[in-house]
Amino acid sequence: MIAAAIFVGVVAVALALWKLRVLIALIFLAFIVAAAMRPSVEALRRYRVPRGVGIVLHYAALGGLLGLLLWLVVPRAIDQVSSATSSDRLESRARETTGVKHDILVGVQNRLEDLPSGSELVDPALELTLTAFEIFIGLFFVLAAAGYWIFERDRAVDLVSSMLPRPKRKLVQDTWTLIDLKLGAYVRGQALLIVLVATALSTIFWAIGLPFWLLIGVFAGVVEIVPVVGPLVAGALAIGVGLTESLALGAAAGVAVLVVRLLEDYLVIPRVLGDAVGISPLLVLTSVTGVALLFGAFAVLLAVPIAAVLATLVEVIVLDKDPAAEDVPTVIFPAKDAEIAGG
Repeated sequence: MIAAAIFVGVVAVALALWKLRVLIALIFLAFIVAAAMRPSVEALRRYRVPRGVGIVLHYAALGGLLGLLLWLVVPRAIDQVSSATSSDRLESRARETTGVKHDILVGVQNRLEDLPSGSELVDPALELTLTAFEIFIGLFFVLAAAGYWIFERDRAVDLVSSMLPRPKRKLVQDTWTLIDLKLGAYVRGQALLIVLVATALSTIFWAIGLPFWLLIGVFAGVVEIVPVVGPLVAGALAIGVGLTESLALGAAAGVAVLVVRLLEDYLVIPRVLGDAVGISPLLVLTSVTGVALLFGAFAVLLAVPIAAVLATLVEVIVLDKDPAAEDVPTVIFPAKDAEIAGG
């Protein structure tokens, strides 16, 4: 009976966690955001800026950057899409071309003519509005939970440590700090890489005359969030768009993506991220695929952080490494800020 009760309890807990997987994913994302902000919040605190004010300043800066990005990108992107997808231009370009390029342009024109309009768009618009509202609620939850976690993390670590034997408490605290430092460094490094890649590729695509140069450049920067797969998709998109103009332009777009990727892998990432998460590319690819199959496309953003947490736990528990002796690149912030944030 005891064994059966334990089995039923484990199954019930597993089912409950599975039902709450979206909430758990949002909470984990909030922990990651808090880890990224903590060094700068603590640095502001040394200048007598309260933590609450520091968190609000971070969110205000983030909102300002997003607003600036939308102001700079969206109008130009709309102009590019409107001019490139106008029916008259597609028809004229289709008449001027032959072969595969002609078939692609005719296919795009037919799809645009088949798009619903007027009252047919009411239901999709309502569904899109509901989805946007759900995303807004989820984003608000993540930001609020991240702010509260900055205040509550130390107490949570102390509470968990108090439940363990005294010799294990320091090990747990050091492991928690190491995970926090890794996640924070990873997020800040990824944000920096997104800006660098988007800026570099947008500039190069504009210089070589690639259509949709701004959209493709920004897209290539954003998909840096998805390891391995994201850059491949961005490269394929750039080459495909270039081939609609000419073979030379498609080749130039592919070379541009390849060069930027090589510079990123061999110069930027070692200096910016270093060994922040400490996992191999094969493990990254496996984690991304497994998380996507289990939890959906949204959870792909959490694949590398989850793998980093599990890898750190394996190193500490199985390989018996000392978490206090591990060196983690702090990214943007000096080591003393990271130490304060972790301690």
